[in-house]
Amino acid sequence: MTRDELLAHCLGKPGAWQDQPWEGDVVAKVGPKIFAFVGDTGVGVKCAPTREAADEWLHRYPGDATAMAYIGRSGWNTLQIGGAIPDEEILEAVDESYRWVVSKLPRKDRPA
Repeated sequence: MTRDELLAHCLGKPGAWQDQPWEGDVVAKVGPKIFAFVGDTGVGVKCAPTREAADEWLHRYPGDATAMAYIGRSGWNTLQIGGAIPDEEILEAVDESYRWVVSKLPRKDRPA
């Protein structure tokens, strides 16, 4: 899977839009919230509600899944594309991150 294919998957979600809040960093948002940090070699996603639960990814894919800096304590991981993690699992993780974020949005910000 390429970065462009990953970004297209993210932006195919209802209400998703691309933003660049920091120079050179592309993110996918739903409403005002980020659900995916799209990098050249991986994607940062909300993998679980807690760090402990998100650590399952780190144990299953050491070296290809890492806790994200700053927000990793909240269950966010970076998943490398083109490595040991199957593309289907990365896409499922993006979908799950989207669902987590949408579930926490106020009704007025949720996609129709």
